[in-house]
Amino acid sequence: MAAGPVAGVTPRGLAPADSYLPTHGNTGYGVERYDLELTYRPSTGRLSGRATLSAVADPVLPGGALTSFSLDLRPFRVDGVLVNGERVTRYTHRADKLRIRPTRPPAAGEPFTVEVRYTGIPRPVKTRDWGDLGWEQLEDGALVAGQPIGAPSWFPCNDRPTDKAAYRITVTAPSPYTVVANGTLESRTIGASTTTWVYDQPEPMSTYLATVQTGLYELVELVDPGTRPVPQWAAVPPGLQARFDHDFARQPQMMAAFQDLFGPYPFGEYAVVLVDEELEVPVEAQTLSIFGANHVDGRRGCERLIAHELAHQWFGNSLSVGDWRHIWLNEGFAKYAEWLWSEVSGGVSAAVTAERTRARMARLPQDLRVADPGVRRMFDDQVYQRGALTLHALRTVLGDGGFFSLLREWTALHRHGTVTTEDFTALAQRHSAHPLDELFAAWLYSPRVPDLPRPRTAG
Repeated sequence: MAAGPVAGVTPRGLAPADSYLPTHGNTGYGVERYDLELTYRPSTGRLSGRATLSAVADPVLPGGALTSFSLDLRPFRVDGVLVNGERVTRYTHRADKLRIRPTRPPAAGEPFTVEVRYTGIPRPVKTRDWGDLGWEQLEDGALVAGQPIGAPSWFPCNDRPTDKAAYRITVTAPSPYTVVANGTLESRTIGASTTTWVYDQPEPMSTYLATVQTGLYELVELVDPGTRPVPQWAAVPPGLQARFDHDFARQPQMMAAFQDLFGPYPFGEYAVVLVDEELEVPVEAQTLSIFGANHVDGRRGCERLIAHELAHQWFGNSLSVGDWRHIWLNEGFAKYAEWLWSEVSGGVSAAVTAERTRARMARLPQDLRVADPGVRRMFDDQVYQRGALTLHALRTVLGDGGFFSLLREWTALHRHGTVTTEDFTALAQRHSAHPLDELFAAWLYSPRVPDLPRPRTAG
């Protein structure tokens, strides 16, 4: 039986294609829920899956029905496709698209289900600019780093950040392994030689933020003594426990500080996975973050990265970009959170960091527009640094009261939704008694790095 749409959610399948990644994602429907049932064998790397998507056909369709549609999926062997429980005989799978022609097409606006059974060895998506993305086999287990186009490496999906959905992820793996996925661990069932882990993520999530981490981990709790505690836990290799305990000891205080600055934590809990291998950068996912062994040194040498990934739960996960060209709304905010944590924890102030960063950015080629960096430079360090500088410039103009009031309204107004640069600048203007057009034109749309503004004086 087809599932009904989530209350208050409008189907999004006919939204314009992403301006940077137009071939990713599909039209004609919006997904409301993914139910993923996976069996993973680390010894061979083999993954068997059954994905059930609860979707809604768009209310405006040519001919009034969804006669065909597609899902993003890398080269697996597809063992069967069903729409509303009825087997589909007309489908093709090539060029990373599973194209389906249902026997009984859903009518415009009608809820429907799609079930796909598939099997194979996941291969990461190889890219020129961002390296390998998606499911990656480790020496002993696997990790998923989905941003921005890695999700189809392990499940069929509508791979665009605007089509957010709830998830239920069930993974069966050999019993020595621990499996961590998005959301809350709902159950863990131990069999003769395998264990089945079930995670539930009720809040809407973009496909690139979905993840499964599998390894030889111990589960540990981080005690949060704050007045608004958020359950926090971690999956840690036993050999890295001592370094982890020291380097992540201040994460609960960080959580409390960010709730004061950004508003309530937007999910039910937060988890960290520490991989027993080196990672170039930590991996962002909804309700959890993944770090490498090189990110714990026993001296808190990477504490700024802990702040960065935690801040993404607000900026990037709860508030997701409406188009990849708005990536500064994720990375600039997370970078500025690093500066804020330094400031509130007794380190260098954000003002000093901003001055130093502005001087460094001014020595680089002046060839990047923060609000539209281009697809090849989405994750350029200048997007991060200059995005943070934009926020500091805005903070200087608005003052601390106005600036942090803006951030808290921003996260509340768009909680679990999608956002654009235009959304942010319009809201910021409502918090200012003075026009902000010149500030945003200079910081977001001009290649040249502007001078930082001076605080306004009274009178």
